[in-house]
Amino acid sequence: MNSRERIKAALNHQQPDRVPIDCGGHMSSNFSIQAYRNLREYLGLEKKELYVCDVIQQLVFPDKDVLDMFGIDTVNYGAEFRDHAEYWKDWELQDGTPIKIPAYIDIRREGEDSVLYNSKGKALAIWKKGVLYCEQTYFPLDGSESEDFTNLRDDMADVMWCAFGGPPAPLGYSEEDLAKRKASIEKLRKSTDRAIYAPFGGSLFEMGGFLYRQDNFLMDIVAEPQKVQKYLEKAVEIYCEDMKKFMDVYGDYIDVMGFGGDDMGMQNGPQISPETYRNVIKPFHKELWGYAKKLKPDIKLCLHCCGGIYPLIPELIDAGMDAINPVQTSCKGMDIVELKKNFGKDITFWGGGCDTRDILPNGTPQQVKDHVRRNLDVMFRDGGFVFQQVHNIVANVPPENIVAMFEAVREYA
Repeated sequence: MNSRERIKAALNHQQPDRVPIDCGGHMSSNFSIQAYRNLREYLGLEKKELYVCDVIQQLVFPDKDVLDMFGIDTVNYGAEFRDHAEYWKDWELQDGTPIKIPAYIDIRREGEDSVLYNSKGKALAIWKKGVLYCEQTYFPLDGSESEDFTNLRDDMADVMWCAFGGPPAPLGYSEEDLAKRKASIEKLRKSTDRAIYAPFGGSLFEMGGFLYRQDNFLMDIVAEPQKVQKYLEKAVEIYCEDMKKFMDVYGDYIDVMGFGGDDMGMQNGPQISPETYRNVIKPFHKELWGYAKKLKPDIKLCLHCCGGIYPLIPELIDAGMDAINPVQTSCKGMDIVELKKNFGKDITFWGGGCDTRDILPNGTPQQVKDHVRRNLDVMFRDGGFVFQQVHNIVANVPPENIVAMFEAVREYA
């Protein structure tokens, strides 16, 4: 099997020839800048420029030598853009490390911090000194009581996560931009047999929090159901308009279409009850994901949904989702034995391969290997599993633990 065949087998609940591995296929399976820089130094690899594909989370595009070394089976649909010098500009981390960031991003030093501005000069996020993640500072609909969502597309564009995406952003859906997108994805498809992961977005629950602030949106779900209904209707309308153009360009070239983040979980369980999800959010998820399948019936969909979401999984399956990520095994209810036993035939677990809260940053290399092997004993059988550590590899993870994690997967028989 090649990498693409291996990923497809897993998504079709068939047993692949070895454990399929994702790292860097999307922006919740990646390396932080510092972890990646340290890993390359530890491995004695050639020093290369660090291309930051996600400024908000401070993530890099992994280089081909690392993907090859660890047997990674996926690649992000925007990876080809790293070869286009005009898409990048120089920046420095606070420790002086030189990096490349997307050229369109307006980031300014202000005192000891860095502030990110949109194209209209509005400050949307801050990168605080000593912090390894950008913080959203502007919520477009915070305090709004209006039920008129005529301008929702513009409001969504002012959300930090939408305003500062990595390649192919800032390309939109004009004829000129669509041509650039298509040329890039055609070139990427011809250059690799890795499965191409294309994050579409399509966040509904989490986008509500980004627009209103999470506390406000959760209260609105209960206290202002009509407003929330109208927001969700308009959001799905916008996403479906964009999805048609997205599929026209990418549908014949990609293998997995990513949705979210739509984080509905916390450490101790879901943020909303299964009943609330079923009545409020699920009908719109079902419409959105169903439209993707209508446009391309054989496409596989993967939802990024953090936290303890065990009670929601039957509803996600019924709504049409093929795979979930990151399978946050340290959260309440996310026991891999129960997950595999109860849902393993109906949904693919794209993640849950290695705990990133305790084991990967704090364990010894041997503890990491033993942990990964135990997880694979449960998750790998009968397909329906793609190995990925739980979310991104953060800055403080020792490089020897990263190596141990991937060695354990490659050695697994």
